[in-house]
Amino acid sequence: QVQLVESGGGLVQAGGSLRLSCAGSTLHSYTVGWFRQAPGKEREFVAATTWPSGTTYYADALKGRFTISRDNTKNTVYLQMNDLKPEDTAVYLCAAVTGGDYFVAKSYGYWGQGAQVTVSS
Repeated sequence: QVQLVESGGGLVQAGGSLRLSCAGSTLHSYTVGWFRQAPGKEREFVAATTWPSGTTYYADALKGRFTISRDNTKNTVYLQMNDLKPEDTAVYLCAAVTGGDYFVAKSYGYWGQGAQVTVSS
């Protein structure tokens, strides 16, 4: 079992950057995904980094602006978000899983509490 804690959310102007962190005591042995959910919308896949290969996957629309990385020595996964747009405003959640379809939220058994990201125009 793993408990996940996100940090790094906040308010930023369009074009700015934020880095989210997801920490968990045994996160180094899990595939970790980032999802986001805006008010009135379904939860959507953002990015994932797999265990043990560390392969990364991104939602097509976010490639080039978002980067997922992991530091297994710190049991932390990061989501670097650049050139943020107002439509990126959402609660961002990290999740962990040991197997399954990394793009689907239902595959994940462990979730953090979420971090609010608000991008002003």
